Amino acid sequence: MKIAKVVNALEQFAPLPLQEDYDNAGLQTGLTEADVSGALLCLDVTEAVVDEAVAKGCNLIVSHHPLIFHKLRRLCGEDDVQRTVMKAIEKHITILSLHTNMDAAEGGVNFKIAEKLGLEHPTFFGKRQSAEVKTSDGQLRTVAAGEGVIAEWTEPLAADDFIIRLKQTFDVECVMANELLRRPIRRVAICGGAGDFLLPDAVALGADAFLTGEMHYHQYFGYEQRIQIAVIGHYQSEQFTREIFRDIITRQCPGVRCILSEINTNPIIYF
Repeated sequence: MKIAKVVNALEQFAPLPLQEDYDNAGLQTGLTEADVSGALLCLDVTEAVVDEAVAKGCNLIVSHHPLIFHKLRRLCGEDDVQRTVMKAIEKHITILSLHTNMDAAEGGVNFKIAEKLGLEHPTFFGKRQSAEVKTSDGQLRTVAAGEGVIAEWTEPLAADDFIIRLKQTFDVECVMANELLRRPIRRVAICGGAGDFLLPDAVALGADAFLTGEMHYHQYFGYEQRIQIAVIGHYQSEQFTREIFRDIITRQCPGVRCILSEINTNPIIYF
C-alpha cells in the first residue's frame, strides 16, 4: 500500500482546511509514492523518534505536532529541527503531522480525552467549522469541527475524586487546579493542549469543570466556586492522539503495521 493512501485516510478524518491559520499541519518531509513499510505514531518528532522509526522498519512517521512549525531559512544542522529534518530525508522517512485539524475534528483529540475519562454525549463548544472531503467512492462527506468539547458523567464526582481520576487516567504527577469546587462535577469542558482561551465559554455554558493542558497564571483568578479548573500538562493531555492515528489507519488501511512510539518526548520534567 502506498504512503499516499495512508495520508489520504488521515486527512479525510481531519481535513487540512480545519487547521488554524498559524499552523503547519500536513506533509512535512518525504515522498508518498513509496510503499508503506510501517507507521510510527507519536506526539512530537525528534532525532530519537526518527531513529526509532528506522530501527522498527517504519518509513512513515505520523505526529500530532508538526516538525516544521516555523519557517526554515536554511538546512545546516544548527538546531534540533534542522537536524531532524535532515535525518528524516537521509533515511527516506516521510513525516505527516495532524495538529489543530486533529484537535478540532469530530472524533479527534478532545473526543479522545472525553472517552478516556468515561464522559458521555460529547458536543462541540467554542468556534465551530466544517470541511468537505471526497470519499474513496467519490461521495462528498462533511467533517464537523469545533474548538472544544463538553461532555458529562451520568454519576457526578466530588472535586477531589475528579482530580484523582485525572491523575490516574493521564498518569500525571500533579494537577494544577484552582480552589476545589464544593459541588458535584458532572459537566466537563475539554480543550487539549493550550486551551485557556475557552475558559470563559466553558463558564457561560454552565460547565462544572474545565480541563486543559496548559493555562496562563492570571487566568486562574476570579473563578473560585464558579468552575473547577484542572490543568494536566500539554503533552499529557494529548498523549492519546497516537491511538486516534492507529484506529484510523487500522480501519481505513488494513494491513499497514502501526507502532506507537515508545519515546516520551515531553520536554517538561516534574521533580
